[in-house]
Amino acid sequence: MAHHIIELIAQYGLLLVFVNVLVEQAGVPVPAVPTMIVAGALASMERLPLTGVVAAAVLACLLADYAWYAAGRYFGGSVMRTLCRISLSPDSCVRQSELRFQKWRGSILLLAKFVPGLSTVAPPLVGAMGLRTAPFILFDGLGSLMWVGTAVSLGYIFANQIDAVLMALANAGSVALMFIGCLLALYIIVKWWQRHHLMRTLRMARITVEELNDVVNNGGNPVIVDVRSDGARLVDARVIPGALLADINSIERIADTVPPDTELVLYCTCPNEYSAALVAKALMLRGYKRVRPLLGGLDAWDAAGYPVHRMSVAEEVVVSHAV
Repeated sequence: MAHHIIELIAQYGLLLVFVNVLVEQAGVPVPAVPTMIVAGALASMERLPLTGVVAAAVLACLLADYAWYAAGRYFGGSVMRTLCRISLSPDSCVRQSELRFQKWRGSILLLAKFVPGLSTVAPPLVGAMGLRTAPFILFDGLGSLMWVGTAVSLGYIFANQIDAVLMALANAGSVALMFIGCLLALYIIVKWWQRHHLMRTLRMARITVEELNDVVNNGGNPVIVDVRSDGARLVDARVIPGALLADINSIERIADTVPPDTELVLYCTCPNEYSAALVAKALMLRGYKRVRPLLGGLDAWDAAGYPVHRMSVAEEVVVSHAV
């Protein structure tokens, strides 16, 4: 059976490369690099056209990335929240949001595909930030070409070794195919377990938007902290009035500014209040006892009809420096 699979790769290699890359770039956890490496090896044996392999993979990247870019451009931050919600690595979404996209702009696309978790996140984010179509296609095309070229070149250069591996798989028959399928299933299970374990470690008491509103109306004076990154606030300019602007990299500044006995409420727009919980954990390790993430974050506050201010870039810079 494995012999037939290898023959199918040789016969329909361009289509398989195109579909695999397209699906992976769309966000499905089906790695495309092994397919491109095998295709590169077959190209060195003249069983596939080298330019065709590269063109098919780059075209698939551009189509998938442009779809995400257009979604980010038209739907903004909601697309990012959806991506993080369905991702097998929600921590990657949060970490990538800490990158200064407003500084890198489109050039981040040159390296995005080499950074785990960033490949799918970058196109909608730069779209939401207003990057024009022409620069997007230029940077994304160059970045895709670099990524595809690296994988295909590895296969082309080490074709003899890869050919030996393919023959071993063919001789192993269906057992090898079952082994590969098990590895893929194991990969997905491990990523799910990492996500589940991560969320369990971040479980803590939340404060609801109704409770926070009651505290404020009854004369309470909690310090409300917006823990989103600068890039996230650039995409979504909403902010709770009077909120302190900080992020996970500003914990020391928060600790230097806010006394440990202060009541702190942290919010973000992440699934499960991920960023807020991370910052809350870090502050608790520094002696803060009265610190809670806002359940549902900024979206829940806004949906409840409570006051929301939309900041300009100038306002954000001023307040950020004031933290």
